[in-house]
Amino acid sequence: MSADSTAVTGGPAASGPVADAPPLNTPPKASLGSRIAARAGGGLVRVFLLVVALFWLMPTVGLLLSSLRSPTDISASGWWKVFSSPTQLTFTNYRTLLDNHAITDSLWNTALITVPATLLVVVIGSLAGYAFAWMEFPGRDWWFIGVVAMLVVPVQVALVPVARLFGDIGIFGDISGVVLFHTAFGLPFAIFLLRNFFAEIPRELLEAARLDGAGELRLFVRVIMPLGGPAIASLGIFQFLWVWNDMLVALIFANSDSQPITVALQQQVRQFGNNIDILAPGAFVSMIVPLVVFFAFQRQFVSGVMAGAVK
Repeated sequence: MSADSTAVTGGPAASGPVADAPPLNTPPKASLGSRIAARAGGGLVRVFLLVVALFWLMPTVGLLLSSLRSPTDISASGWWKVFSSPTQLTFTNYRTLLDNHAITDSLWNTALITVPATLLVVVIGSLAGYAFAWMEFPGRDWWFIGVVAMLVVPVQVALVPVARLFGDIGIFGDISGVVLFHTAFGLPFAIFLLRNFFAEIPRELLEAARLDGAGELRLFVRVIMPLGGPAIASLGIFQFLWVWNDMLVALIFANSDSQPITVALQQQVRQFGNNIDILAPGAFVSMIVPLVVFFAFQRQFVSGVMAGAVK
């Protein structure tokens, strides 16, 4: 009786090594690195990030202030002299820029190239991404593998054969040729990105829309497009920035009448060399437009980049 009661009540039999074990809910001891990171995760990290942001913005601020100074002041001192002599600031350079027809025409050409190339890639890439994600057709997987394979094809490989093709069909040197080239090389990434995003949409939503009588086009417009807004916005920003800042494709496929701002500024450097009163404001205008586009769609861009990272 005493032996059984001892075993049941946990008397002397329970006083072995098990009794000395630590409680199961005790948190593990934090390492030295984690303790340092926890203490530095407040104001110190914020100050560091602020300093990095200021250094990142310094070239932009320097270019802006240089564009507001006369060529004489630019040659005599650095742009930081503006803070001690604010009378150096003037808008004369921008008036000179607006009087330069080569620069103003190139800005218009840049818009005529960038906007269609971005819209075509977004529209065609969205339709193709939806088809690869949710439509059944013969050879779908093999076609998608071909699209992924085109991601690794460098632009330089296609310059000569595409230039010969455009010359045969009569669009070499025209804006349409530059737009088609950017569209063709932007589509593989667009299809790959949007297909993977659209594939994460719950199947139940599409089946419910089909039960309500929605066709494929209506399903794409009413369901896929609203849910895929962040990914589509991210793609649009990527494509816009790439086309707006491109110079290699424009140097080859654009002539003097269709050249964008990047080529026009390069021509100004080659022809005149020291005309900083045109180069500085022209470079700032060329840079500020993509920055405005990025910050205007910053929230959608972050949502699209982070999509799928958190389940």
